[in-house]
Amino acid sequence: MVRLGGAASPTYISVFRGLRAHFRRHGIELEWVLYADYDALIEAFVKREIDLAWNAPLAYVKIKRRLQAPCQVVAMRDVDVNFTTHFITHASSRITTVQDLKGKRLALGSRGSVQAGLLPYYFLQQLGLSPAHDLAFCSFYDEREASADWDERNVVERVGRQEYDAGAVSQRTMEAAGRGDCGAGRLADHMVQCGL
Repeated sequence: MVRLGGAASPTYISVFRGLRAHFRRHGIELEWVLYADYDALIEAFVKREIDLAWNAPLAYVKIKRRLQAPCQVVAMRDVDVNFTTHFITHASSRITTVQDLKGKRLALGSRGSVQAGLLPYYFLQQLGLSPAHDLAFCSFYDEREASADWDERNVVERVGRQEYDAGAVSQRTMEAAGRGDCGAGRLADHMVQCGL
């Protein structure tokens, strides 16, 4: 019996059902366990309560740091290959490079989001900008007034309304906004990508 753990999510339930069927076709019994959040999943994996963890990049890094023995990635979803982060601005903005963000307001995704929170913050630092000192204001989704929107949609909407001069979102959000799927209108009509 292989035990697979994941953070509770409606999409994971359907994925795990499909994985169980796939494993059974290959003669392997699979049991899945849902955890309240990634921290609980990490703890379960470190304690060896589960054999596999369906996790996110940050959770993987946390697991690697906690374990004395090595762990490895055994699979990745095809939609996660070449996953990218984009800085966006309003189409009327004069911001064309990351250096132009000095003195500006920047909206990031949630603090735990690799693509819309952690990586953009890291990239800014790597490019010589201190979000705390060089930007007029930089906030993570978790620090802003509560919203029913998911974190990246919130970034798109706030930049679109010019509450923020720029924001960071994933390629997937850029594509969804371009199709009008994220509820913020067509991104192409309101936003431009900010080059690195």
